[in-house]
Amino acid sequence: MEILVILLILLLILVIMSIKVVQQSEVMVIERLGKYDRTAMPGINILIPFIDKVRAKISMRQQTMDVPPQGVITKDNVTITIDTVVFYQITDAFKAIYEIESLQRGIQYIAITTIRDIIGKMDLDSTFSSRDLINTQLRDILDEATDKWGCKVDRVEVKDIRPPADIRDAMEKQMNAERNKRAQILEAEGERQSAITRAEGEKEAAILRAEAEKEANIRRAEGVKEAKILEAAGEANAIREIAEAKAKEVEMVYGAIKNSKPDENLVAIKSLEALEKVAEGPANKVFIPFDATKTLGAISTMVEAKKN
Repeated sequence: MEILVILLILLLILVIMSIKVVQQSEVMVIERLGKYDRTAMPGINILIPFIDKVRAKISMRQQTMDVPPQGVITKDNVTITIDTVVFYQITDAFKAIYEIESLQRGIQYIAITTIRDIIGKMDLDSTFSSRDLINTQLRDILDEATDKWGCKVDRVEVKDIRPPADIRDAMEKQMNAERNKRAQILEAEGERQSAITRAEGEKEAAILRAEAEKEANIRRAEGVKEAKILEAAGEANAIREIAEAKAKEVEMVYGAIKNSKPDENLVAIKSLEALEKVAEGPANKVFIPFDATKTLGAISTMVEAKKN
């Protein structure tokens, strides 16, 4: 009975040892009697106890690896420190185990030598302005070199580029100078724009003032014109009314004379009175009535009448 129990326990242990559960996104490399047998996929896998052996458990997810910071000499003989990170993914577990002793160490060594080769062909300024180019070249070279190891390099990122302290100080001073220069340029540009804006405003104001003055002059001229027209019209009306009044006066005088039925003596007297008024005018002017002989005759008649 005890032997049966022992056998059952041993059988249970063998069953447990023969069952291997592989997690999702992982695989197991199985060896049988020291030789590669198969790659166990996610799920339950049965192994023969003491014959089959799990050589390695491989993650098929994307992995990251920090490359230790490396001192690299640029083309212009400046030593800089570069810190990078590699993103890779194992595509063939068999190659990753049997084609290289340590996949991560191999990727690290290739990354270091490639960085030194790439940076050695660039000057200091190019290393700061060409990070994308460095990343692309690193990724292409690493991907090609690790393909035979069942690995695919997806990305390589340069995290940091640190020049020596004296170079950093010089670069900071240069950056400060550039910032001051840009600030001065922006300030000058702002003042220039402000001056242009003020000049345009003054120009617009002068134009508006000139237009206003022009409009005022036009209105004043029209006002003077209207005033003169009204004044002339008033004078014309006054002259016309005076003439009409004089004409009425003459008409009244003539009517009165006509109604009084004057004789020749009265007419002669009135003619003399008219000559007397004319004589009071400017010197060297003599007006002779058209019917002078008759008038003189009338005067002689009047003289005779007075004598009688």
